Amino acid sequence: MARAAGASLLPEVTCFTCRARAGWDRAARCGRRQPVGSARGAGRLRPRGESRLPAVVSHGRAATMALLLRFALLCGVADFARGLSITTPEQMIEKAKGETAYLPCKFTLSPEDQGPLDIEWLLSPADNQKVDQVIILYSGDKIYDDYYQDLKGRVHFTSNDLKSGDASINVTNLQLSDIGTYQCKVKKAPGVGNKKIQLTVLVKPSGTRCYVDGSEEIGNDFKLKCEPKEGSLPLRYEWQKLSDSQKLPTSWLPEMTSPVISVKNASAEYSGTYSCTVRNRVGSDQCLLRLDVVPPSNRAGTIAGAVIGTLLALVLIAFIVFCCHKKRREEKYEKEVHHDIREDVPPPKSRTSTARSYIGSNHSSLGSMSPSNMEGYSKTQYNQVPSEDLERAPQSPTLPPAKFKYTYETDGTTVV
Repeated sequence: MARAAGASLLPEVTCFTCRARAGWDRAARCGRRQPVGSARGAGRLRPRGESRLPAVVSHGRAATMALLLRFALLCGVADFARGLSITTPEQMIEKAKGETAYLPCKFTLSPEDQGPLDIEWLLSPADNQKVDQVIILYSGDKIYDDYYQDLKGRVHFTSNDLKSGDASINVTNLQLSDIGTYQCKVKKAPGVGNKKIQLTVLVKPSGTRCYVDGSEEIGNDFKLKCEPKEGSLPLRYEWQKLSDSQKLPTSWLPEMTSPVISVKNASAEYSGTYSCTVRNRVGSDQCLLRLDVVPPSNRAGTIAGAVIGTLLALVLIAFIVFCCHKKRREEKYEKEVHHDIREDVPPPKSRTSTARSYIGSNHSSLGSMSPSNMEGYSKTQYNQVPSEDLERAPQSPTLPPAKFKYTYETDGTTVV
């Protein structure tokens, strides 16, 4: 209704002003008297040079004041009809991981709001693919805070009396998964209101490490590095020299706010203690670095020592291998000789069996011999008994001399 009234009044004021200005312009151009722009002054002539502008301006001001008064009355009627309203403005909150976030939601009621009070907090995750989640609810004078598993036990109302107009909550031990848009809805029929709060969770820089990448020798090129283990972007770096003259080389100045400082043609003046501070919107961290730029070492001597050490190690390894090979050959030879003795040498013959076989052969030949040559034959034959068999079996029992009981008669003589 306010808009309609304003729309009907504005053209009227505008047209009146335009008509007044058009009449004044025509009067100025014509240089004669013009009728006054009103019903009462119709037909009355105005002297040349008399102005109508003050009357026009005063009429326009009155119309504008009337319009503003109508608009204020309409706004007041609208607010009175609405009743419940949330006074907390929409805002964005940034907190560090692990901290507690306070999300305000304060409201006012009117006498017309007689229904039961219902308060509901919703979370719209940063991932738009997920649906809105109810994280805490107040209804029927009871609180329900186990709707959302990720925030279970970490979200609470800050006021013990929610009917007093404070529906604010605390979210404790913030995690990166808590990022999103939180919406507070308050309903007490017929009044309804809601507000949104954007929550961002950032990670403080931590675990920052400072180190030198390269050889810290005079004339060399190396880098000073500053690396935090974790931290939300954007990160800001600041290098400082804490010892000696605390004056940084001019060539380093452009890189004093970067994570890496490139050192060219290092000199002994660069030695000292340096600090690197890493910051973001929720915190900071610092590390220290000790830089000692020393004269270059004797690289030729180092290389020669390394070569000599390598050669000595090779000689020692070769000697150990030779000793092991020699020992194995000796063990192999002993095994072969032992094996030949056991298998290739025949067992010694028995002395008893040799003597018996020899005597038996003599027995068979005695009958064909004459008494005249018996004596010589027996001596010769016994002397031809192999001595090898007797020497190899010295422990063989000695057989008693054989007794021959054989008689024969020759030329009247009996021989036994």
